[in-house]
Amino acid sequence: MGRRRAFDEDEVVRAAVELFGGRSYDGVSIDDLVNHLGVHRNSLYKTFGSKRGLYLVALRRHLADDVRPLAETLAAATDAATALRLVTSADLGLLLLAAAERAPADEEVATEVTTALATVDQAIADALGIPIDLAAALTATALGLRLRGDPGGAGAALTRRLDPLD
Repeated sequence: MGRRRAFDEDEVVRAAVELFGGRSYDGVSIDDLVNHLGVHRNSLYKTFGSKRGLYLVALRRHLADDVRPLAETLAAATDAATALRLVTSADLGLLLLAAAERAPADEEVATEVTTALATVDQAIADALGIPIDLAAALTATALGLRLRGDPGGAGAALTRRLDPLD
């Protein structure tokens, strides 16, 4: 009979979301995971199979805990400016890094990212009564602002000009 697990898997996955969301998949080593998560290397491998296995669990948790609630909140947006503010203020670090770093190289990550972005696009389209391609453009703009860090208040300037979309 094996030893009882000495860590809370839920806590480890949440901590992994933060770690991967702040440093990316390639920016996190197994040693980083062991040290940051407080899990022995053998326990990490036994529970998640690999670094990639933990990454996928963390990504799916991020999508469930952060992206899905964002989509639900977006459903109540009454105008494009509000939708833009909601997306630019959401905790989407891991989604952005997954889209930029892992999705081009990992089909499973690409599927998760594509599905999550489509969910956000659809929520915006439904809330604002706009075509899905326009909603996708709004999502892409908001995520682009997040990546750029919104230099010079571009998000605020854009928000002021979005009224004609409503």
